[in-house]
Amino acid sequence: MADVARLAGVSHQTVSRVLGEHPNVRDETRAKVLRAIEEMGYRRNSSARALVTRRTRTLGVVASDTTLYGPASTLFALEEAARAEGYLVSTVSLRKLTVDTLSEALDHLSDGGVEGVVAIAPQRSAVEALAGLRHPFPVVTVGSGLGGGTPCVTVDQDLGARLATAHLLAAGHHKVWHLAGPEDWQEAADRAAGWRATLEEDGIEPPLLLRGDWSPLSGYRAGQELAGWVGRGLTAVFVANDQMALGVLRALREAGVRTPEDVAVVGFDDIPESEYFAPPLTTVRQDFSAVGKHSIALLLDLIEGREISGPPRIAIEPQLVVRASTFPQTPPRAPQPPPQPGAPPT
Repeated sequence: MADVARLAGVSHQTVSRVLGEHPNVRDETRAKVLRAIEEMGYRRNSSARALVTRRTRTLGVVASDTTLYGPASTLFALEEAARAEGYLVSTVSLRKLTVDTLSEALDHLSDGGVEGVVAIAPQRSAVEALAGLRHPFPVVTVGSGLGGGTPCVTVDQDLGARLATAHLLAAGHHKVWHLAGPEDWQEAADRAAGWRATLEEDGIEPPLLLRGDWSPLSGYRAGQELAGWVGRGLTAVFVANDQMALGVLRALREAGVRTPEDVAVVGFDDIPESEYFAPPLTTVRQDFSAVGKHSIALLLDLIEGREISGPPRIAIEPQLVVRASTFPQTPPRAPQPPPQPGAPPT
């Protein structure tokens, strides 16, 4: 820092004020110091800066199940949004979100000096565990639904399920079956609730609900069961995520059931591969980038003590992406006889 001060022709204290973003520095002096910093390739010592400002500019993230598309995409979006705001991210990945593991994670992040934490907590048990823990910094949850009192950001899963189910009903299907996610996941519960409500509002009694674990294998096994209902009223299935939908499509195909001619299928998530399924999958897209930006913005508002209008709960609208797995198909043209010699073209 002393070398920067010499090159800029200012005092050590002035350089410190510029680095600390102090308002009482003239614009030309600030510019001179910043030019010297750039010329010398000076990098701030974050530990020393934290001692002066009492700010580490570090946020914590607690996550689990990051092998799944949703949590992994959420984690990436949070890290990207934090960097855009000039914050570092310290991440703790846990196999299970329990009172003990969450307590240890928050203690670890507290020891690291984080200013706030975002917890990716899709399971209801994790949200309940967080609510019972004390922590010295603000905490925002992601994927926990809108029913609790904790500040949270989530995609409106109920709305996404309604879009998927209404799309199938509008295509002429008299009933829509549902393959739901794990029972403890709030997102699975919200998607099932949206599916059920849409049918009931149309005067349709919901059929049997099947349940999987988000994996293609669980979707495949459910698809084998669903194939047995073809011809007995099953013409459309809403699957709670694209990975399970992949398994359903394979099971139906192996049973000789055509998609969408015999059974239309809708997924959820819009994973990058869904466009290349056979057939390409109609699905509900979640805007993980928006989730990341809103989560970090809400956390920074809480850290800075800024006034927040309304309850600190934000719902991001999903989007239905229509592809061939629900398109009505026209029957194939009958084979035409070969043209006779000399006959005009048809």
